[in-house]
Amino acid sequence: MKEKGNMHHAFAVHLRGIRELHRVSPRFFPILTLHSLFDAITPYVTVFFSARILKELAMLRRADILWKWVAAGVLCTGFTSVLKAVLWRRYNTLLSDLWGRKEILFIRKMFSLDFSELDRQENHDLRAQIRQNENWASWGLMRVQEVYAYFVSGVTGILSGIALTVSLFVLPVPASAGRLTVLNSPIFILALAVLMAAVSILAGKFTAAAMKGWSDAAQEATFGNRLFRHFGFIGLDKERSADIRMNDQQNLVNAYWDKNSSFGADGHIGKLALGKMGVYASLGVCITTLITGSIYVFTCLKAWGGAFDVGSITQYVGAAAAMVSNIFALVGLMGTLETNTGYLDKTFEFLDIPGAMYQGSLTTEKRSDRRYEIEFRDVSFKYPGSESWALRHVNLKFRVGSRLAIVGENGSGKTTFIKLLCRLYDPQEGQILLNGIDIRKYRYDDYMNLFSVVFQDFQLIAQPLGANVAGGMEYDRDRARRALIDAGFGERLETMDKGLDTMLYKILSEDGVEISGGEAQKIAIARALYKDAPLIILDEPTAALDPIAEAEIYSRFDEIAGDKTAIYISHRLSSCKFCDEIAVFHKGRIIQKGSHDVLAADEAGKYHELWTAQAQYYTAE
Repeated sequence: MKEKGNMHHAFAVHLRGIRELHRVSPRFFPILTLHSLFDAITPYVTVFFSARILKELAMLRRADILWKWVAAGVLCTGFTSVLKAVLWRRYNTLLSDLWGRKEILFIRKMFSLDFSELDRQENHDLRAQIRQNENWASWGLMRVQEVYAYFVSGVTGILSGIALTVSLFVLPVPASAGRLTVLNSPIFILALAVLMAAVSILAGKFTAAAMKGWSDAAQEATFGNRLFRHFGFIGLDKERSADIRMNDQQNLVNAYWDKNSSFGADGHIGKLALGKMGVYASLGVCITTLITGSIYVFTCLKAWGGAFDVGSITQYVGAAAAMVSNIFALVGLMGTLETNTGYLDKTFEFLDIPGAMYQGSLTTEKRSDRRYEIEFRDVSFKYPGSESWALRHVNLKFRVGSRLAIVGENGSGKTTFIKLLCRLYDPQEGQILLNGIDIRKYRYDDYMNLFSVVFQDFQLIAQPLGANVAGGMEYDRDRARRALIDAGFGERLETMDKGLDTMLYKILSEDGVEISGGEAQKIAIARALYKDAPLIILDEPTAALDPIAEAEIYSRFDEIAGDKTAIYISHRLSSCKFCDEIAVFHKGRIIQKGSHDVLAADEAGKYHELWTAQAQYYTAE
């Protein structure tokens, strides 16, 4: 993962990360801040009171003063330790919750994306890459809270260390100490301070270099995690179980288990840990140890010279060592900051995907007579990234309150036509008009409300039956029940003890009900009826049924559609014989229009060819 820009950019994206996480979990960062503060202060509290107690024991030995220091030390140390423990537990609870809550950011983005952007494979690949980065080493948003915690702890620790060690450099060695008075020299003290800071920074740099090794392993780890995500749980996939057993695919899965060593000792990451990552990390720790030793020597020499007492030695050594450790951690954090910036850039690239479709401002006319006229005027369209036209020069006007059938072979452009009609995509050429006005000028959500659609790949949610029909938890129960009855689900509904409150599927409920494909199709149709939009579309939702059963469902649906404009899409012609007009699609163009009788009589036409080829399936024995 390559870094983008400088440290200013790194700080900017991490601050944005904090804001984004705070939006979905407002309590997390206040708790994390308090925990980080007390985590940094607690060692210094212990050092401070230990020094006071040792000084009293070594020198004046005043019992009344000693007991006061002991009592104060126990109370303060106990208070900070207990509070730190409470905050730690609360922090971990909120952190676990944050892992789920941060998904809200991505879910909201997915919901708000134009369908044209949501349908792009590049955007799905980007989201998958972000998820993989989070899963294999918490890179991205979830690393932000760690950076923040280390920064608060580091800064607090350094400031606390300075407060407790400043007198180490200020208190002079008395003249009677002889050559040790050189320790009083400002030049010596400045040189020592610069050396300590420089070595601490160098140690942090080594740690940062070790941390950047994770970036080198990003591609390998992402692929390894993707393999594990797929093959590690494939045995739990109920829909694959029959295929795996009947085709002896266990050996194929085992091959990936055996060869995927991304996270093993022999994998790329393991080799990095044994190589430069391990070397850099070890050098950082070694240098920190040398700094701590130097502080011990300097402090003991000043104490030997008579600059301060034995109690102060404890304070200075403990505080200085803790301060150096914080400097080391803070400088090392810069490496994490830089490395994580590249991952955050990917996250925000996804969250900042712009809307491509013009939203419009006109409201659609609310007509009590449901009289809406739709016209395709020389419409052409090709999918993003494709060089071939999915639709080409399509012209079609359908009458209000009529029944229009769209037929043709697979890949002829039928579903693309519906996606453009519903404005899931905008055409590259031509116009689609609603009552004479380009549909792009209407408010997007207002226009979408004109349609009730049952797609061929419709989906139901593992929620109560009534909520599935209504698309919400609060709904008109009588209306939902009527929609189910009209869709042919009435008899099945009567057998359900909980009625509309029956949970579908067992994913979220042990007493959930598994439904057949035909039953799911009826619920999907009931959902379209409940919406009660003026234009209703069935886009091959019954493709899995036999032709006769499909024709029966379409005929029944035609009865309950009433005065709505209905559009039926099918590659099986028997389903649409009753329609007022049929449009025949072929290779993205409309090549024929007319009623069933007229089109079937045209022996040179495509419709006659398809009808003749399929007629053997249309007659029941």
